[in-house]
Amino acid sequence: MIRWLLAIFVALVALNGLAPFLRKLGIGRLPGDLEFRWFGRTWSIPLASTVVLSLVVSLLVKWL
Repeated sequence: MIRWLLAIFVALVALNGLAPFLRKLGIGRLPGDLEFRWFGRTWSIPLASTVVLSLVVSLLVKWL
């Protein structure tokens, strides 16, 4: 259980660091990605980008 929590935490930190680079590629701005302001902070829920990245990773895994 602790390993999964640690893996998720590391993945979230890595994605947060890569967010500006991914935005330049268009990830996070696809139709289906939600972005809203609440209490003066911008919140982003990248639903469509998550599906696209998941498909790309699964295709890479199958190819390798």
